[in-house]
Amino acid sequence: MFINKQGARGKGQVALSLGFSLIEAVLFMVVVGVALVVVLKAFEVANLGSADPVLRRQSLAIAQSLLEEISLKAYSNPTGGYVSDCGNHTVATCNTATRNRFDDVMDYDGFSMKGIHDVTGDPVIGLSGYLASVSVASATLGAAPAYRFSVTVTDPTGQTLALDGYRAGY
Repeated sequence: MFINKQGARGKGQVALSLGFSLIEAVLFMVVVGVALVVVLKAFEVANLGSADPVLRRQSLAIAQSLLEEISLKAYSNPTGGYVSDCGNHTVATCNTATRNRFDDVMDYDGFSMKGIHDVTGDPVIGLSGYLASVSVASATLGAAPAYRFSVTVTDPTGQTLALDGYRAGY
């Protein structure tokens, strides 16, 4: 590190090094290149499944919406109320066109729709690839009679999401 005025090194003195050697520069580029490949690979893996959470969240929103719709209906059929034939799985009497007439929980048993529709039967834009189905079964909550309803939603990739709810006859 000590250099005399003439530029010659004296005994026990080391020459001052300014800059990098070619080997150090190449080694630096290799290390940075490998690190960059690892980081980009991590981004690729993260982006590979980035659409899946969107489909799952949409399925969850559809299932929650149907659960809420069903849970707000009466426990038993009101006097003079609509009686659906969904439980017999007859397509003619159980479709999105008759859904607006459902007035109690059991009307939804066996209900299914290909493509998501609102209560009035109008299709919801962008949700035509989803399937939703509902099943209703008798249950008890303590001593109270109840219905357990299951909503299953299938997204366009075939992944299913199921949510259950209860409606008690209190």
